[in-house]
Amino acid sequence: MKIRTERISDYEEVFQLNYLAFQNREDESRLIERIGLSDQFIPELSLIAEENHHIVGHVVFSKAEVVDEENSHEVIVLAPIAVMPSHQKRGVGSKLIQEGLKRCAELGYEFVFLIGHPTYYPKFGFKPAKKYGFELKQFRVPDEVFMFCDLKEGTATQQIKGELVYPKSFLI
Repeated sequence: MKIRTERISDYEEVFQLNYLAFQNREDESRLIERIGLSDQFIPELSLIAEENHHIVGHVVFSKAEVVDEENSHEVIVLAPIAVMPSHQKRGVGSKLIQEGLKRCAELGYEFVFLIGHPTYYPKFGFKPAKKYGFELKQFRVPDEVFMFCDLKEGTATQQIKGELVYPKSFLI
């Protein structure tokens, strides 16, 4: 299996992958389209898992903000991630997340946030965000599923706190 950056020629197959992975729903596929057309899109953070010339997984990391009363800090959000049903539970998602976090760090980002399963994401370094002074008001979710990964290992969480604000592409 190979992890690589998504290409324009992959769009149709990525749409179909997300449709199938999310049980024949178009919501995530449409979200990917909106992210790709937004200013928050970072092409090198839209990743493909490919096996035998077929796309078996996809993840998007895009820009968001953490805001407090006075400041705004650019951060990354991971969403969505999808793996072809026939390839789930085979490490595809893990490899996509690991490569994405590595690339985020290389690009100088300090935080990656997500809303996700509280027993899956901690193995990648994600922690409950609320405990570290972060809030999420746009979506009502249990505290344990709102998580972040500190790519600088603890230094930034002492300086940055506030509300995670997802971009408009997530709100439609």
